[in-house]
Amino acid sequence: MLAPTLKRRSVVQQVQGETPKTLTRILDDGVNLATWQRQLPVHIADFGHLLLSQNQPLAESRVLELLDDETEPDLRGLASGFSDLEGYGAFVADVSWLVSAFACLLGAKRIGLRLRALDKAMCPRFHVDHVPVRLIITYSGIGSQWLREGVMDRRQLSQPQAEPVQDSLIEQIASGHVALFKGEKWHGNEGFGLIHRSPQPALGERRLILTLDWLS
Repeated sequence: MLAPTLKRRSVVQQVQGETPKTLTRILDDGVNLATWQRQLPVHIADFGHLLLSQNQPLAESRVLELLDDETEPDLRGLASGFSDLEGYGAFVADVSWLVSAFACLLGAKRIGLRLRALDKAMCPRFHVDHVPVRLIITYSGIGSQWLREGVMDRRQLSQPQAEPVQDSLIEQIASGHVALFKGEKWHGNEGFGLIHRSPQPALGERRLILTLDWLS
């Protein structure tokens, strides 16, 4: 029993693809990142740019209860301060679709949603998440950064001097792409949570980011 376990855990990989089906790969042993490299619809991208151009604060969190596969996520009032902007309806519909797809993939009944407009890095040091799995999408602005296995010693996470400085060693998720990050609390993934961090936006720039957490 020991040898197969070591073989499986010795290989950690990240997968990317141009269809939503790519996200199902997060269920595979040894995969700690699955990224759907989608082209964000223009009207949704434009909404993100418009929202950030208002230079207004946005920090919303809510827990969504999904009783069954037919339950529509209750997103009433989400980013309501920007409901007059063109593309708002399409944006909310996109978030709703992502929530439903996330729930369907994982069989989730409770999902934690966070929507933020950020002008600085929320988690500037490379780290791992102590959650089973997290969905991250940057609707506008610079996307999250991550490291391939072996680039950084996991024993030195949160130590600034241990972080890579060469740009060639740091991977970046493009704006609009949908990523599933497997964390430390995914059964069988202990010690292999994806190493990642929030990027620091350039002076005067912001980013619009949505995260979904599997709570139960």
